[in-house]
Amino acid sequence: MGVRHRKTELDVTGALAEGVTRAAVGRSLRQGAEPHKNRGNAMFRQVHASYRPLTLGLLSLILASGAAQADQYQDAAKRWLQDEFTPSTLSPEQQMAELQWFIDAAKPFRGMQINVVSETLTTHKYESEVLAKAFSEITGIQLHHDLLQEGDVIEKLQTQMQSGRNIYDGYVNDSDLIGTHSRYGKVVPISDMIKGDAAAVTSPTLDLDDFIGLSFTTGPDGKIYQLPDQQFANLYWFRADWFDDPDLKAKFKQKYGYELGVPVNWSAYEDIANFFTNDVKEIDGKRVYGHMDYGKKDPSLGWRFTDAWFSMAGEGDKGLPNGLPVDEWGIRVEQCHPVGSSMSRGGGTNSPAAVFATQKYIDWLHAYAPPEAQGMTFSEAGPVPAQGSVAQQIFWYTAFTADMTKPGLPVVNADGTPKWRMAPSPVGPYWEKGMKKGYQDVGSWTFMKSTPEKNRLAAWLYAQFVTAKTVSLKKTLVGLTPIRESDIQSQAMTDAAPNLGGLVEFYRSPARLEWSPTGTNVPDYPKLAQLWWQYISRAVSGETSVQNALDGLADAQDRIMERLERANVQPQCGPKLNEPRDAQYWLDQPGAPKPKLENEKPQGKTVPYAEMVKSWQES
Repeated sequence: MGVRHRKTELDVTGALAEGVTRAAVGRSLRQGAEPHKNRGNAMFRQVHASYRPLTLGLLSLILASGAAQADQYQDAAKRWLQDEFTPSTLSPEQQMAELQWFIDAAKPFRGMQINVVSETLTTHKYESEVLAKAFSEITGIQLHHDLLQEGDVIEKLQTQMQSGRNIYDGYVNDSDLIGTHSRYGKVVPISDMIKGDAAAVTSPTLDLDDFIGLSFTTGPDGKIYQLPDQQFANLYWFRADWFDDPDLKAKFKQKYGYELGVPVNWSAYEDIANFFTNDVKEIDGKRVYGHMDYGKKDPSLGWRFTDAWFSMAGEGDKGLPNGLPVDEWGIRVEQCHPVGSSMSRGGGTNSPAAVFATQKYIDWLHAYAPPEAQGMTFSEAGPVPAQGSVAQQIFWYTAFTADMTKPGLPVVNADGTPKWRMAPSPVGPYWEKGMKKGYQDVGSWTFMKSTPEKNRLAAWLYAQFVTAKTVSLKKTLVGLTPIRESDIQSQAMTDAAPNLGGLVEFYRSPARLEWSPTGTNVPDYPKLAQLWWQYISRAVSGETSVQNALDGLADAQDRIMERLERANVQPQCGPKLNEPRDAQYWLDQPGAPKPKLENEKPQGKTVPYAEMVKSWQES
């Protein structure tokens, strides 16, 4: 009995210790057990007496190994704190306490291989190359963080949703899919996780109230479906040094009758674009342009529009984070059910405001941007403003900030400060106060029901780790995609602000709430989004008119929603399309779709940058 009992103790203890091999335990057990088996009780007692020091010594070694193992994770945490996780809004003691929680919470998952995926942003590269390694060393969970192009991430997610086969244990997926996730029932809402099976592995310092993007990841049912991991906005970008040039300011005012400054409306943007492209033409002997964009027939052309271009012009209804009942895609909802995107069903995808927005995009691309822009994709056009030949860009992602502040660029001063600034996007003539002004990307942690529970919970630990206050400020300074209010208000961000061209000022202002991702009106983002570039490209190429292209787009969206309705695959808030009727009926109703304005180019209006920043600070 004694040996078998001790064997059980050794097996259990050995399973918890990696420092002693199973073979060593086996050899010791065999040395003690064989006398008991072959020579009787008397002989066993003699051998057992000599065996006891060995087994007790081995047990001490195993227990010491367990303590050393615990020290291993704590030592890793201390090393990462010292070498990498600074600055932070937490004190070093608070950071270590937070990391100790991760060490303890990870015990049931140690040794597991967990796979997650995100798109290839600077922020996610930092997570993949630095934070995943830190997490693995601190927790003992082997974390592999893949980086793919955004379209490939969506494809993997769709495949897992449709097949039920686990491909990744966690996804950083744009919150643009909030309407998809809240309807299909394939995702485990974060709200349900932290109250249910993930309660024991949800950090007490997670502090959801500190996340600035939770309203974007909340479904119509009030549940949080995704946890924000990074955020960046689409703003207006301009060369502040050129706009401050006294000679250029005088020439602009002489021609247009108002000051050269940050454009408040699209009329001013167009005037400034024309001024630099056709009047200024050259600065320091280099050809300059008043606008930058891209126009190649490519999936990225769809983002150019679905990322709130229509709402910037004023298509849609009032409401934040998205217009209701009609949003920036032109999709109308009634009691959470999409009822149509064509004007004949009460939608706005082919409305006068949408036609105006699309026509201006085409006109400005051809008239004011570098000629090569027409054949560029999003990724090809992105670096062009940093080359020093562009005066302004109305549709510019703040995710480019890190790459636009590198020393030696034509748009960066010798002291490291930028020659450019970012500012709120100007709005079109259909825009009304109370509407969203632009787009904000919110890449968010998303967990599928088809993922095995233990894998999902381990991936949830990693999601919390890369967004934890211990690491989030450093991650923000690397990728410049802030997610926490505490980080935005930190001294470190104040110190960095002069080199970031207005990023800190924007995120500290209440104005940031007017920039939001695609919302809950869109019932199936992957299926609907792929339509946009195919139809818009026909208008860009001149194959058809803008009106015909948008009529086709609106009809194609309605047909997809009809199929979703017939298949009844979205039991919660699925499409229930209105019957078509004369579009004039809807144009005569308040709100969107809005009738065509008699004057789509009101007087241009600008504001000095310093005055705009001051208004932010005062609010």
